Amino acid sequence: MKTFINKNFQMNSKPLLSMSAVLVALSLFVSCKKSDTNTGKITIPGSTDTVVKPVYQLVWSDEFDEATIDTTKWGFDLGNLNVNNEKEYYQTQNATIANGNLVITAKKESVGGQPYTSARMTTYGKFSQTYGRIEASIKLPTGQGMWPAFWMLGANINTVSWPQCGELDIMETVNNVALNYGTMHWNVNGHVSYGSTIPVANKADYHLYAIEWDANEIRWYVDGLLYQTGNIKDNINTTGAFHLPFFIILNLAVGGDFPGQTVDESLLPESMYVDYVRVYKQTN
Repeated sequence: MKTFINKNFQMNSKPLLSMSAVLVALSLFVSCKKSDTNTGKITIPGSTDTVVKPVYQLVWSDEFDEATIDTTKWGFDLGNLNVNNEKEYYQTQNATIANGNLVITAKKESVGGQPYTSARMTTYGKFSQTYGRIEASIKLPTGQGMWPAFWMLGANINTVSWPQCGELDIMETVNNVALNYGTMHWNVNGHVSYGSTIPVANKADYHLYAIEWDANEIRWYVDGLLYQTGNIKDNINTTGAFHLPFFIILNLAVGGDFPGQTVDESLLPESMYVDYVRVYKQTN
C-alpha cells in the first residue's frame, strides 16, 4: 500500500479547498431521516418521497475474542508513513488483544527516528466491500496529540493513488475535543472533501460508529443517530470512487497536522479499545 495519504479537513479554520471544491461540497446534501417501522420505509422530512428501509446481513466481523490478532483478517502498515507530519512509528507489538478487545496503544518510545510508537491495522488484500453497513464499537483516548481513526480507503489505491481511490472516515477525533468527524474525500481535479461533526459526550466510553452506504448515498451515524448524508447517486460530482470496493483501517496516530504537534506525554501510554468491527450487506 502506498503511504502518501494526506487528510485535509474543510472544517478547519483555514479551509484547504478551492472555490470549485467548495461548490462540489455544497452540491452534496445533509439530511435526517425518519424511520417508519410499520411500513418498512424511510420518509425524507419535508418530502413525500420514501425509500425502502435497509435490511442487513452480517458478512464479515472480528469480535476480538481470540488470544491474538487474526492475521487472516488484518495486516499492518509499518514504520513512519511520512503523512500529515505525524510523529509515530507504527509497529505490530502496539496492537494486542485483551478482555475481548483490540487494544491499539500509543507509547513514548523512540523507534526509527520517531519519538512515539503506535499501530495501524488494515484489511487491505484480505477483505473489501462495496456498499453495506460498516460499524465498530470503540472506546477512545482523550489526551492532547491523540488522533484515533476508523476509516476506509478504495481498494484500488495502489493503481490510482489517493485521492482518486476515495476515502471514508467513519470515526475520527483528536485531543480531548468531544466531537466525531465524519468525512468523505475524493478527486475532482484535485482533492476535495465533504464532512461534518457530531458531539460525543464521553469519548472514553464505548460508542457505536457506523456508516450505511448504498448506490445512492452514504449515511454517517454515532450510537444510531444519523448526522450526515453524502449524495453519490449516478456518480454526481465525480463520486464514482464510492461505487467500488473499500477496505478498513484502524489506527492511532500521534501528533500531526490535525491534532497539532503538542503531545501530553504525562498521559502516555494511551489506548483505543475496539470491542468489535462488523460489516453487513444490504439484502433488500
